[in-house]
Amino acid sequence: MKITYRWLQEFVPAAAAPKQLAEQLTLAGLEVESIDPAAPPFENVVVGEVLETSRHPNAEKLSVCGVTTDGSNRLQIICGASNVRAGLKVAVAMVGAQLPNDVHIKRAKLRGIDSEGMLCSARELGLGTEHEGIMELASTLKLGTDVRKALDLDDTLFEIKTLNRGDCMSVLGLARDYAAASVRKFLKHDVPAVRPTGQGEFPVTIHALEACPLFAGRVIRGIRAGARSPAWLQERLRRVGVNSISAVVDVTNYVMMELGQPMHAYDLGRLSQGIDVRWAKPGEQVTLLDGKTYSLDAGFLVIADASGPVGLAGVMGGNEKAISDATTDVFLEAAHFVPDAIIGRGRRFGLITDAAQRFERGVDPALPVAAIERATALLLEIVGGVASPAQAHRGSAPGAVEVWITLRRARLSRLLGVEVADADVLAVLNAISEQVIATGDGWRVRIPTCRFDLRIEEDLVEEVARLRGFDSIPPRHASVEQKGGTATESRIDSSRLITALADRGYREAITYSFVSPTDQRLLFPEIQGLALTNPISADLSEMRVSLWPGLLRVCAQNLRRQQSRVRLFEVGRKYLQSDDGLREVDTIAAVAAGSRRPEQWSMPREPMDFFDLKADVTGLLELTGDVGSFKFVPEKLGCLRPGRTARIYRGETAVGWIGEMHPSVLRGLDLTIAPYIFELEIDVAFASNKLKFNDFSKFPSIRRDIALVVEEKVTFADIQENVSVSASGLLRELRLFDVYRGPGIDSGRKSVALGLILQESSRTLTDDDADVVVAAVVARLRQKLSATIRDQ
Repeated sequence: MKITYRWLQEFVPAAAAPKQLAEQLTLAGLEVESIDPAAPPFENVVVGEVLETSRHPNAEKLSVCGVTTDGSNRLQIICGASNVRAGLKVAVAMVGAQLPNDVHIKRAKLRGIDSEGMLCSARELGLGTEHEGIMELASTLKLGTDVRKALDLDDTLFEIKTLNRGDCMSVLGLARDYAAASVRKFLKHDVPAVRPTGQGEFPVTIHALEACPLFAGRVIRGIRAGARSPAWLQERLRRVGVNSISAVVDVTNYVMMELGQPMHAYDLGRLSQGIDVRWAKPGEQVTLLDGKTYSLDAGFLVIADASGPVGLAGVMGGNEKAISDATTDVFLEAAHFVPDAIIGRGRRFGLITDAAQRFERGVDPALPVAAIERATALLLEIVGGVASPAQAHRGSAPGAVEVWITLRRARLSRLLGVEVADADVLAVLNAISEQVIATGDGWRVRIPTCRFDLRIEEDLVEEVARLRGFDSIPPRHASVEQKGGTATESRIDSSRLITALADRGYREAITYSFVSPTDQRLLFPEIQGLALTNPISADLSEMRVSLWPGLLRVCAQNLRRQQSRVRLFEVGRKYLQSDDGLREVDTIAAVAAGSRRPEQWSMPREPMDFFDLKADVTGLLELTGDVGSFKFVPEKLGCLRPGRTARIYRGETAVGWIGEMHPSVLRGLDLTIAPYIFELEIDVAFASNKLKFNDFSKFPSIRRDIALVVEEKVTFADIQENVSVSASGLLRELRLFDVYRGPGIDSGRKSVALGLILQESSRTLTDDDADVVVAAVVARLRQKLSATIRDQ
């Protein structure tokens, strides 16, 4: 939320200097993220008035203007703006003026005519992006006044992180919280009622009483069609990040930023019969102000007239009944919508609006009538018109049910870990509520209607700590017994897995647990993910069934930023639906793409392959002390490339997948090269054998090499299993040191060279012992795998 120092001072005149104010707000829990000047530096720009204009004799689009800056002088200035006219108050950059972006104004000759200065647009002064016309200043401004002073540009802008504090998403709310923290005062703000000068109400019906307990409105007729907002209003909105649209819309935005109550204005002439606040009918459609048409279901609250929905309640108004330059009669709306009726509705369509952000967090139910009065006063001042009486339609009286919370003195001390004087506690409570009653063991506090975040005793404890200042709580040693945790050797801890992958050159990533349904369907079309009822955006609306969607998006982002070698991993949970409910599965996954090794002079650059990633996975599995129980079995998974995909088993239990991404999914994930990826379920994959001491053999080992020819489909795991069975416990290590395909080997077969390391712990093996083992191995391989010994 953005706010200006001058605007805040209208509610708290005694506010501290900007820097000190930012520190006080931050210490009160409202973090000030940035402090900036309201306008960039410029000088020698004053208020002037255009006396007359004439067409430039040598340029069709230029005007020769007679301008005065003090009533007695006369400057000739060439201007190309279409809105320049006699009688207009303008910002005049005098000869010698310095403007933003290092622009210096000099006496010049344009198409043969002298120009003694420049008439400035908002863009040229760094006050906005509009540059099609010059700035139109208020007619009441005094000639010759420095524009910085006239527009109060020596102001300070704060950007504040309000998080879940809906009551602080306005100037009034921030001022109220600042007053409570700095001067221990409960700030009240009364908006004077506007005396109606016309008659007539517009019919309003509330069918969704539980969602809209109050709907306030007012008819204003005869406004000046197409009127523009005055410079002060446009400038104030610009400073808080709101674009100027039209006088009526600007006023509703201004009131929202000032009081915190979202508003909407309808073209009264376009509304049919009356307003109805109701739940949408399944399949109804509404075209909103963004020009898009949305299909609704019964979970959406709408503002409707006889023709159908004219707006999505609490989110965005409709386009068909919107204010236009031809509007002369207006119907103002300021309603109170309960948070549950608004939460998540806009995000289902990817709409995150200022109104929705406020209603989702909670808006003071006492504000709608005040907002109508404030907007009416501003509109009558800016665009004129005749105001009918304000109308308030209530389903139930907002705030009629009082919320009281009891704060116990003992509970306060226990949670804060420090004793707080009763006088200090009472001062804080009186700063957030108008009614505080002392009791024998504490206080009872009536919660104001604006504070949706105060509902339990612990909330009041937090308020005492926050408004007194967290720095006022002295550090102290813990007074409770410290108990050590337990460690187990039955499973590998996640931190050890993280370290192992980091040692192999991987970097840890942390991605959202919710992902894009589109990405998830692309990778796992057969698995139904759990849809969120309140997603933060349409692209993050489903719980992940794998860590791959998030990792692949991060990989694609790194590749787009010219990273030639990407190694990323994540430890987190995936969420699988089953007949027994939702399962949360602890998982480790990684993605690798690019070159096999970091670029260096001693060896050529080579792309990585399946076996590079398999080596990393095997390194992880070796931590269990039971790597021999794992096997990589060729299987198929839709998102992985056939022939370069394996299911990882531990015994007969599937624990994960490894493989290369299928070419068909690369484009959908914005990937330019095919990465390799794996995923393992931690609980089943990383249960470890208990450590067992094995003494080193004092006797030498013997090596015997065998070259076999086997069918292409035979895997090393098949060979390893049969060699281990037939080696009679003497095999200490089996090494695969060569695989050959080519001349001398039949098609569909391959040559595999094995190194058998044999060793006995109680004696020295003889050549005869080794020959017996080799003979047994060869016999079993012939029998089980149809292997033949390759000629030497």
